[in-house]
Amino acid sequence: MASTESSTTAGTASPAGADCLFCKIIGGEIPADLVAESATTVAFKDINPKAPVHVLVVPRAHHADVSALAGSDPMVLADVVALADQVASDLADGQYRLIWNVGPKAGQTIFHAHAHVLAGTQLGGF
Repeated sequence: MASTESSTTAGTASPAGADCLFCKIIGGEIPADLVAESATTVAFKDINPKAPVHVLVVPRAHHADVSALAGSDPMVLADVVALADQVASDLADGQYRLIWNVGPKAGQTIFHAHAHVLAGTQLGGF
């Protein structure tokens, strides 16, 4: 997936958001296996899971990464974490790893803030 790293305005769709895979999922243009949602956040199964439970938790508003989200709207960041916790409780035993990739060197391939919830098995250490 190509990077769309242009700047965005908190809570609004931007030119970067227009081509964003996650913005299209949130907008209903691309189907996804939704598992939970709130007014500000959506959770759906990852299409390439790394654990028995691998869910992406995404703010509805386009932000390039978690740092941009935290700087623009910390309450939505808190909502993302709360929904991640709910997903782990609903789909696993409530024990989970929450991962944010920031930048291509860290493995971010879609430049819309998103957290990975990994659960459902004993996860190895780093």
